[in-house]
Amino acid sequence: MSNRSLTLIIGIFVGLVVVFQSAFTVHQTQNALVLQLGKPVGGVLEPGLHFKLPFVQNVIYFDARVLDYDAQPAEALTKDKKALVLDNYARWRITDPLRFYQTVRTIPGAQARLDDIVYSQLRVFLGRYTLTEVVSSERSAIMEMVTKRSSDLISEYGIEIIDVRIKRTDLPPENQRAIFGRMRAERERQAKQYRSEGQEESTTIKSTADKEQAVILAEARRQASVIRGEGEALSTRVFAEALSKSPEFYEFQRSMEAYKKSFAGKTRILLTTDDQFLKYLK
Repeated sequence: MSNRSLTLIIGIFVGLVVVFQSAFTVHQTQNALVLQLGKPVGGVLEPGLHFKLPFVQNVIYFDARVLDYDAQPAEALTKDKKALVLDNYARWRITDPLRFYQTVRTIPGAQARLDDIVYSQLRVFLGRYTLTEVVSSERSAIMEMVTKRSSDLISEYGIEIIDVRIKRTDLPPENQRAIFGRMRAERERQAKQYRSEGQEESTTIKSTADKEQAVILAEARRQASVIRGEGEALSTRVFAEALSKSPEFYEFQRSMEAYKKSFAGKTRILLTTDDQFLKYLK
């Protein structure tokens, strides 16, 4: 191989190296900055094919998509001095890569600033509302205010906060135990009240039943006395009528009954023969 050919090959190789070191592509989901000795040169590069000085300049890329940041749960106080453990997240994006690089440089640095700003604003706005309002009625309005205020504060870092949301709201463990204790005490109080009302109702029902029983028995006894009296009156009238029709027969029947009762068993009776009691035995 001649010297000319070798020189040509080396030249082509060096040219390719220079091209590969100079050309770079920024994807659709990215923005980029060219750094020279650690300092940005030029502006923000949009998606497409770009060139830089080889070996002297390097490129850093920034995600242009919406990013998620899931914060660690932290406590905050409401207006009525109730402690809440908030588990929140934020959706954000890089709007100015140059300022972003000059201030926070990396995604972890940006997340640290997000954590500080979002958490501080959550504490500020939650402190203006009661626990009930935070959990139910004013939750959406609070999140909108926190999002707007946090985005305004963090804009100096080239970042925009799109949305801040609370995933879950819990109570601290000591508060949970206290609330469970109050709930248990309230349920026990209600149970005692229900038992007391049940016993009162039971006593009322028993008293009413005893009263009705006494009234029914008294009425039954009265009716029985009336019927018994009517029966005795009828019996007396029948005996009287029978006696008036045949006094001798009545006297005979009564004597037979007296004999039957007197002479039953091993009874001994001493009577004279002319005793009136024995006149029907003669």
